[in-house]
Amino acid sequence: MILKFGGSWPGDLSFTDAVFTAASAVCVAGLATVEASRFSFAGQLTLLCLIQIGGLGIISFSCLTIIIPGMRFGLTGTDAIKGFFLDDIEYRPRRIVRSIIIFTFIIEVTGAVLLSVLFYRRDVDGWLFMAVFHSVSAFCNTGISVFPSQLLAFSGDIPVLLVLSVLIVLGGVGFLVLHDVLRLARGRIRKPSYHSKAVLFMTLLILSSGTVLFFIFERDRAFGGMNTLNAAINSFFQTVNTRSAGFEAVVQKNFCQPSKMLTSLLMMIGGAPGSIAGGMKVTTIFVVLVFLLKKPDKYGDVNVFHHRLRAATIHNAVIFVLKALFLLLICICALTVSEGLRGQPLNALIFDSISAFGTVGLSLGITPSLGTVGRWIIIATMFAGRVGLFALSFPAINPRRYDVTYPEGSLLLE
Repeated sequence: MILKFGGSWPGDLSFTDAVFTAASAVCVAGLATVEASRFSFAGQLTLLCLIQIGGLGIISFSCLTIIIPGMRFGLTGTDAIKGFFLDDIEYRPRRIVRSIIIFTFIIEVTGAVLLSVLFYRRDVDGWLFMAVFHSVSAFCNTGISVFPSQLLAFSGDIPVLLVLSVLIVLGGVGFLVLHDVLRLARGRIRKPSYHSKAVLFMTLLILSSGTVLFFIFERDRAFGGMNTLNAAINSFFQTVNTRSAGFEAVVQKNFCQPSKMLTSLLMMIGGAPGSIAGGMKVTTIFVVLVFLLKKPDKYGDVNVFHHRLRAATIHNAVIFVLKALFLLLICICALTVSEGLRGQPLNALIFDSISAFGTVGLSLGITPSLGTVGRWIIIATMFAGRVGLFALSFPAINPRRYDVTYPEGSLLLE
């Protein structure tokens, strides 16, 4: 838990707030009932460690045991590690874990160096720690900031926003894609895997379309006081943050309703599988969109990008989306019952529920004013979005077959 260190917190931090902050950090959700800037250095350092642990993930840390000589790893755990990579990319668990750690270390250090230079030139107090903290928070797609006003002071600072955006995107595309791109750059492969193509295609589609739409919606509203370049960069930064980061360079309450709806949709989509980002994942949405737009053949398969998506893959994607939406609906209903009676607006409750479920961290400002029950519901929602979606991604165990054929059931659907 996050505790009060050095008397920097005005009054005792409640048990619920401590659990909420710790859960938000470990789930890399980013929502907060108290400002991280009000913790002491020791408290912020503890928060940073929790973010890093959550970013690397339970699987990566638990699998470190396979590197220790004399240790053995179960078959189930080995299969879980392989979920980060495809068979045509990598299959050795030790190399997978090592690659995850190396990629994380290199990217976070590079980001910290760039941010430290920028913060030093801007006379930011504690520039070195600030750079390290925000580099880790950005790459881990947490979106927690220790600046008193989030990143509102940097809404016109293009270099800072671009560095953070790159870190967020790299953390959200997945280690498989990073590994694939690196091998492509070294000439070890001639073309990326089909998975990497789908992830990169969806990432570019979402980032470009989101940036254009936010710019159109907010050019004369939330971005009205900015020049064209700053408005475009902030539109891009807002789109990047909806993938699972949650930094706030512009107050979310200032956005118009279409922008809030777009933000909610992008938060539900999230990032890529095998990444630090949350959400339903871009590949799942890709499969569902392909299924909606293209007619399957007689076997239920769909051809796209010169490859065939099997009927089983399409079925799993559709079922996953339906289960995720049902789980999200339960969280929204629970929060509406607990907080709606206390006068909280419905649109803000839905927005923050989606943000918690997608482990994003953007908020319309109601999180600090939630009651005790509402805070525990958000905690459960963050775990549901982080752990629940991960559990739903595993195929269900096939039930035992019996030699019984039931009569066909007929239902009217229209």
